[in-house]
Amino acid sequence: MFAAQILVLIPHPDDEVVGCAAAIRRACRRGCKVAGLYLTNGVPAREQFWPWQRGGHAQRVATRWREAEAAGLVLGLAEAGRQDVPTRTLRRRMSETAQLIDRAIAATGASMLWVPAFEGGHQDHDVANALASRLRARLPVWEFSEYHNDGGHVHAQEFVQPVGTELTLSLDGDEVALKRRALEIYGSERSNLGYVGVGREAFRPLADYDYATAPHEGALFHARYRWVWGHPRVDRTDPAEVRRDIVAFLTAHPRP
Repeated sequence: MFAAQILVLIPHPDDEVVGCAAAIRRACRRGCKVAGLYLTNGVPAREQFWPWQRGGHAQRVATRWREAEAAGLVLGLAEAGRQDVPTRTLRRRMSETAQLIDRAIAATGASMLWVPAFEGGHQDHDVANALASRLRARLPVWEFSEYHNDGGHVHAQEFVQPVGTELTLSLDGDEVALKRRALEIYGSERSNLGYVGVGREAFRPLADYDYATAPHEGALFHARYRWVWGHPRVDRTDPAEVRRDIVAFLTAHPRP
């Protein structure tokens, strides 16, 4: 899972900590160069906030980027670029995001990609995974588990369906402390990070997914509260719409 130059696809600032903080540190200690490409700013669009909150939207975005920069310094993660667009919009930007990834690979000389797993944790994670799947003929792609809702309860750093190629990193005391420190940097997301485990991280070569099919039965993590109306932190997108957008893009843009 290590290479001379690793590019981490980061759907939102904090995914690099949730999914692979210790792995980044281990790679750096091996002499690998690790860079992160931020695919969104991690903040919902301004119009999705309550009217009285919208005036502070720019500050929310600026805060998230400052947190990303600070976390990167702690982890030893260089920045390969950022796409300053709202969370939950990646499925509408797959073409330009694919081009952004191509440019980042060329600019960094990446010889390996890391990306979140297709597990229904967040629609942007699943889109990023699908985009990475197109590149497996060019370079090795490894995925890391963050969180999912298989069986109706939250699992952290544990793949939905093991395929026999999983590599679990057991974090030592220093790595646990590092991960906790990096998580604390994301103060703007503190209320959303209680499910994050700090004892392990899970990787494997990118699995062969049927992106037309849900990662597991039942409510996906990002769709657990679709019935809640209007709250900025609730993703009310139908997961089937996300999968249709993914399949449409992959059909129109097959693997190079």
